[in-house]
Amino acid sequence: MDRQGIFDYAEKEYGSFPEYLWENDATSAVLRHGDNKKWYALIMNISKDRLGLADTHKADVLNVKCEPEAAGILHMTRGIFPAYHMNKRNWISILLDDSIDEALVLDLLDKSYELTLNKKKGKG
Repeated sequence: MDRQGIFDYAEKEYGSFPEYLWENDATSAVLRHGDNKKWYALIMNISKDRLGLADTHKADVLNVKCEPEAAGILHMTRGIFPAYHMNKRNWISILLDDSIDEALVLDLLDKSYELTLNKKKGKG
């Protein structure tokens, strides 16, 4: 799955559009909720060695939020790493190089969206 596929999915499912927030970085984009403005995904183009790989070529990476218990298990999956430039306990980085099945990428994006929703507090 590539970045455009993720952007298309986010628009269709959540009405989200990529936001390019950094003046000096035209490739990094966030996806966030319309109501609470919380990020649920970040796509960056980084050198693979920043993920601990022995490769300096650049690649797109998708950061998504996940439950800490799931992060440890997911790190054992080829193409999933502790989050680059985010809290490594609650976020993971997914290398967008077709090493991860598209369905898994979208499931993780959906879970990140759910985890970053506003939680309504119950009474009493």
